[in-house]
Amino acid sequence: MKHTVFCGIDRLDELKSYIAGKRVALLTAASGVNKQGIPTYEIISRMAKLELIFAPEHGLTSAMQDGKFGENDGDIHTASGARLYNLTSKGHPQLPSLLSEVDVAVYDIQDVGARFYTYLCNLTQLMRACKAADKPLLVLDRPNPIGGINCEGLILDETRYSSFVGEFAIPTRYSLTVGEYAAYVNAEKGIDCDLSVLPCLGWTRDLYMDETDLLFVNPSPNIPSVNSAVNYIGSCIYEATNISEGRGTTRPFDCIGAPFVDGDRLYREMTALELPGVVFRRIFFTPMFNKHAGDVCHGVELHITDRRIYRPFLTNLYMLRHFSTYEDFTCRADGLALRIGQDILSELSQPEKIVSRNEGALAAYCETARKYWLYHV
Repeated sequence: MKHTVFCGIDRLDELKSYIAGKRVALLTAASGVNKQGIPTYEIISRMAKLELIFAPEHGLTSAMQDGKFGENDGDIHTASGARLYNLTSKGHPQLPSLLSEVDVAVYDIQDVGARFYTYLCNLTQLMRACKAADKPLLVLDRPNPIGGINCEGLILDETRYSSFVGEFAIPTRYSLTVGEYAAYVNAEKGIDCDLSVLPCLGWTRDLYMDETDLLFVNPSPNIPSVNSAVNYIGSCIYEATNISEGRGTTRPFDCIGAPFVDGDRLYREMTALELPGVVFRRIFFTPMFNKHAGDVCHGVELHITDRRIYRPFLTNLYMLRHFSTYEDFTCRADGLALRIGQDILSELSQPEKIVSRNEGALAAYCETARKYWLYHV
């Protein structure tokens, strides 16, 4: 039995009370839809004047690959009549002045629950611009698709590694909804914009998104399922290496390997660890684009058997340790540190030590983050 959940965009009466008759700027993407699959921009256009649409990485339609944008600044969005603008890693230089043309800004994008997912940075760019322009911001909340209980990963070293793929000192798996995250950073990081959150109804923290009746619309091209979002918590780190994270296949972030990897040795080593909640399957795969396009990669597929005990971050640290033993392995140290949140290369021989020394900071984060919970179990 699926649990019935209503996102912020499904709560039309409450939404109308925020925006009716107002000029609106909207930051959204393909995942911004209601339970019937109707885009948020269409719904807002029916009850307000939608002046501006801001698109994140992957574009408004979420059709572009990583690092790409699908619109030209100032294009007219045919379906709504709004002007389109891109929010890149540096935001948009005109963002505060553009917001002067509207009465309220709205955010509606499905996040995946990982610190390095770039939509979070776009959200804080919008929050800061709203503060500068003295405009209110309404976040239409959505569930965290990988639940809101388990925190995992390292706390980002904000003094050294703050970037578009992780801005604040939070863990890799931060276990907040996007509305809770906005409230957390607004207060804890001193953004102090005029923030409102329209919460979900029916969601509890123990629910994964495919346990609800909500549509799963790919938040970006390479997150095709809830399980891929869970694995993404760990396997995204390979973006900074020459190990394929499965981009260019039908199972991104589930299939991991490279042409030079000894898949049998990797399989035996990972299986012997008896890590909880995951089974490793020996595989061969050929990416159609991205790293090793057209070449057969040797590796493993991560099959999640129990989401509630699986630890994707630690699991992939063990795999990274294995990959680092190959002569052909390469890594962009800064890129890896930006995703992991700290420089851990010198400690890679002991993944469990890397994780254990972070336990105090992780517990402190969880205690603080709990103050901003809108939902419980």
